[in-house]
Amino acid sequence: MVKRLLVAVGVLAVLGVAAVAGGYAYWQNRLAAPIALDEPALYQVPAGAGFNQIVRELESQGFINDAWAFRLLARVEPERVPRPRVGEYQFTPGMSGLDVMALLGSNNVVTYPLTIPEGWTFRQMRELLNSAPKLENRTADMTDEAIMSLLDREGTFPEGWFFPDTYRYHLGMSDVDILRQALSRMERILEEVWDARDDDLTIDTPYEALIMASLIERETGAPEERREIAGVFKRRMQQGMRLQTDPTIIYGMGERYEGRITRADIREATPYNTYVIDGMPPTPIAMPGRASLEAAVNPLPGETLYFVSRGDGTHHFSRTLREHNNAVNRYIRNR
Repeated sequence: MVKRLLVAVGVLAVLGVAAVAGGYAYWQNRLAAPIALDEPALYQVPAGAGFNQIVRELESQGFINDAWAFRLLARVEPERVPRPRVGEYQFTPGMSGLDVMALLGSNNVVTYPLTIPEGWTFRQMRELLNSAPKLENRTADMTDEAIMSLLDREGTFPEGWFFPDTYRYHLGMSDVDILRQALSRMERILEEVWDARDDDLTIDTPYEALIMASLIERETGAPEERREIAGVFKRRMQQGMRLQTDPTIIYGMGERYEGRITRADIREATPYNTYVIDGMPPTPIAMPGRASLEAAVNPLPGETLYFVSRGDGTHHFSRTLREHNNAVNRYIRNR
């Protein structure tokens, strides 16, 4: 009798072990099973979401069928459970449930590009930030002054201080994040460029280099011309001539500019109109790229004092006023 009892107990024990082993294998199989997906899909982790909430959402959205397996994972092996990060994640066919969990605990969120073109103004940059999809907008109702204070640059005029480039953002980021990145990059690059400047410049500070670079940026999009335009501006300042660059008229007009400059506009006294004021305007007029910054502090030597647009994105450079007037007749008045 005792022997039979021991045999029965042994059998039950073996069956129990087998059941546990089978149950464990089935559980692991459910965790490693491919998610229900035929094509790539986005999943968004909202702010404040916990692991159990995410598991419920994954099941309700049809990505997984065995939410219990992941809830059990959180109890049995909590070290394998990710700390969800806010953002969007891309699921792809063939991923397992464990792959999904690893992805949700990573930094591999879906990102979006935001390109700030060289030569744009701060106002244009703000409009772009305001319209960027899935980017939280915290500054739409703020003044420029308030934005600079938020960025710890109280009292700084914003124009020119944000480096034009392509930035990437993800869900959960705000326009303030982009502004901080662009400001930090401009300050760093301006410092690098200023350290490599020529010795005999007509500008004395990095901020003046930023102003000069903005004029160069707005005058030409032809890379090979930037240093020559910088040279023209340098020689004009050395000889006490006015810079007479049209983009400063346009900037001084602000939103009144409608695509053309009149004689009255040229004569209008604004703080920016370099046909009226001596030297450079008081602030940058746009956001310059690195090439224009480098040109501003490394002007091309030469004798040219004038330039006029050919109408194809390039300029004709002249040494004398007579040569310049002939070029104006050829490229402007005849056109």
